[in-house]
Amino acid sequence: MSAQPGQLQEEPQQQQPTERRSRRETARTVALVVLAVLVTVFAFLNLKEVKVNWIIGSGKAPLIIVIVVSLLLGIVLSYFSKRISRKRR
Repeated sequence: MSAQPGQLQEEPQQQQPTERRSRRETARTVALVVLAVLVTVFAFLNLKEVKVNWIIGSGKAPLIIVIVVSLLLGIVLSYFSKRISRKRR
């Protein structure tokens, strides 16, 4: 068939091979989405400002910031303590 002027010629559609995700990948994706939703809800519920006593001075900060900073400090300290204990072995 030839296309007449003013008409587009349709190209034959090729079937793309469909790759199915494994159950593990699907479960991981669902878990990450659920975790992201929970973290977002948690953050919105903890926007209230609280007084924070630092080693030097004090101030006010949103509770979610205090929680996240505490979490990050815990992760960093845990990482370095594991690293130091491996070197001693």
